Amino acid sequence: MAEVLFYERPVPLNRTEHKDLRLKSVPNTKFAMSVHSVPLTGAEFAVAARDLPIVFAGNSIADAGPIALLGLRQDENLYVDADGQWAPNTYIPAFVRRYPFVLAEKPDGQEGDDLTVFLDERYEGFNTAEGERLFKEDGTDTDLLTNAVKFLGEFQQNVARTRWFMQQLNKHDLLMSRNVRLQKPGRDGSEARSINLNGLFVVNEEKVRSLDEKTAHEFAREGVFGWIYAHLMSLTNLDRLGQRLDVREQAEAASSATRN
Repeated sequence: MAEVLFYERPVPLNRTEHKDLRLKSVPNTKFAMSVHSVPLTGAEFAVAARDLPIVFAGNSIADAGPIALLGLRQDENLYVDADGQWAPNTYIPAFVRRYPFVLAEKPDGQEGDDLTVFLDERYEGFNTAEGERLFKEDGTDTDLLTNAVKFLGEFQQNVARTRWFMQQLNKHDLLMSRNVRLQKPGRDGSEARSINLNGLFVVNEEKVRSLDEKTAHEFAREGVFGWIYAHLMSLTNLDRLGQRLDVREQAEAASSATRN
């Protein structure tokens, strides 16, 4: 289940098994501390571009999809601090905000739609004593669950629209490979080093400007240009991500010095 990146125990939502389940508010995003990137939908590009680098990742250009780059080291989210708090006034991708619910493929043998609602039973907010119920006494959905399912549905629609967007980029050969290299200055006599991110793709702006009139008209009508240029503008956030890593490493060095 590729959709369940940080879900520890995703299970299908069941009106019988979960009839007494409640969800209490947990004011942190600790579950996302160890993800250095998450999928992003095109509908989020404009607002995400203010804070996050938006690139495309995959085994090849043909299967690449948009991601929000959240860290420069494996298993580290530079937007979440040690207390699990997301950086103030920065965008939180919908992929993160939908947690602890997710739409995913049904287990084999189950009838109905291809996708069903799952929840992470290991999420610390779930219990049977505190918080808002998922189901009313008569077994119908509470407003909490109704709104959560609505958000999942909207997210899935945006995923479908983003797939179409990627088809257009591939159809017109607009993606190119991009190796990101960030120089890190040395400290206290240590040598300077560099961070290299491989396997990423970005839009080739020169090819965008060379599109034929018919395609350019279609892109303008469908909002493709807006998504493309939001992505391109977001790349300036790579340097800001490097600055976040500097701050994190300085804090780690200070903590290590204190322990020693």
